Amino acid sequence: MTIHPVILWTDALIFALLAAVLVLVWLIRRQEHLRAPWRVVAQRPMAMGAALVLGVFVSIGLLDSLHYRAQLPDSPADAPQYSVEVLSVFDALVDGLRARQEKTYSAPLAMQLYAKEFVQRDGVTVRDSSRLQHGGAHLAQADARLPDITRRALAGAAQGALASLLVFAGLAVWQARRMQTSPGAWLAAWRGGRLDWPARTVVLMVATMLMLGGVMMQLAAGYHVFGTDKVGQDVLYISLKSIRTGLVIGTLTTLVTLPLAIGFGIAAGYFRGWVDDVIQYVYTVLNSIPGVLLIAAAVLIVQVYIESNPDIFDTAAARADIRLLALCLIMGVTSWTGLARLLRGESLKLRTLDYVEAARAFGVSNARIISRHIFPNVFHLVLIAIVLDFSGLVLAEAVLSYIGVGVDPAMYSWGNMINGARLELAREPVVWWQLGAAFAFMFTLVLAANLFADGVRDAFDPRLGGRR
Repeated sequence: MTIHPVILWTDALIFALLAAVLVLVWLIRRQEHLRAPWRVVAQRPMAMGAALVLGVFVSIGLLDSLHYRAQLPDSPADAPQYSVEVLSVFDALVDGLRARQEKTYSAPLAMQLYAKEFVQRDGVTVRDSSRLQHGGAHLAQADARLPDITRRALAGAAQGALASLLVFAGLAVWQARRMQTSPGAWLAAWRGGRLDWPARTVVLMVATMLMLGGVMMQLAAGYHVFGTDKVGQDVLYISLKSIRTGLVIGTLTTLVTLPLAIGFGIAAGYFRGWVDDVIQYVYTVLNSIPGVLLIAAAVLIVQVYIESNPDIFDTAAARADIRLLALCLIMGVTSWTGLARLLRGESLKLRTLDYVEAARAFGVSNARIISRHIFPNVFHLVLIAIVLDFSGLVLAEAVLSYIGVGVDPAMYSWGNMINGARLELAREPVVWWQLGAAFAFMFTLVLAANLFADGVRDAFDPRLGGRR
């Protein structure tokens, strides 16, 4: 089967951002003064543990950004025709979760539908819960469910523990060879916490994630771990697919925010006078307009444009993607004012320092003073704002989708999951697992981002002594 690659707008921007990050990492490795604060970050256990969790989320998001359209089974080989459904590499890896769809709601790890319906049993119509087509279909009796779940969980934990031991052994051999010592000596240093990086935290986090992943894989092979939604789709699959939406909102919005905040903030603080007055007037007026109204208006305009040009957006994925990109743009335009105010205040202070006054007296151009003296001294504020605002943007997407002005309703997102679950909380019995799954994944991502942000703040803020 052949495939037709599909590059969405957000896919191109995500991989362009990834390339920029790799270039930045290469530049940082070549400069000692740039490596020093990141070395401090790497020595903090909480920051490293959070970085590992973020790495898992980012990996899923990148795999879900490699899109393609599969060839139709009955299309000729000389003139292949492709499906209108846009899939991703992540969809191919978890095809079992995607394809196993039930009739309607089912509880986590259940064998039967959540709601009762009329069924025929021994020629008699009774009202009972029907068996699921996929969840627990390998069991003949309901009594065998709990022992089977226990066995699968223990098997997954054992597989994760074995994988952890293999990873740990490889790490010990590599580190011992790198440090030119024996593996036994390295293990002794690891147990005593005498290494220059939080090895015990890293090993513990890797082992925990591998064991948790093993348990989830074993259970997902036979059950719906987080149940199913109203149309019978696996909630675990929806939650994993929503990771990409959260990452896109958090990263691409920042790309729009940073140029505006850095340019206007530093210009207002450095030049003062009428430049400062105009910029302050602009972001004061922008702050006086409710952001939700601007976002709702922009989303409505984009929706009208999409419906007026169906030939440009030929698939549902393309239509949802351009709406997501428009949401990132408008959120970036409306969220730069806070950082701009912070950079303005810092630039007002820096422009009065002796070395800046001396550079101005020697006739150094304003552009060079800003690039060599102002921006490097506010860069730590920019970096801290990036990692702190990321979690806020992820939560903002959930709120906007909840009130109906967020991403496309057909797109997988935690906000759409919460929006779809809110009405089900009033029914009897309560359907709680869709909201619980969205909360668990969102909480994990936001918590990891905040813990990593704390480590970055401590390392990059000179007033906290992180550089020492």
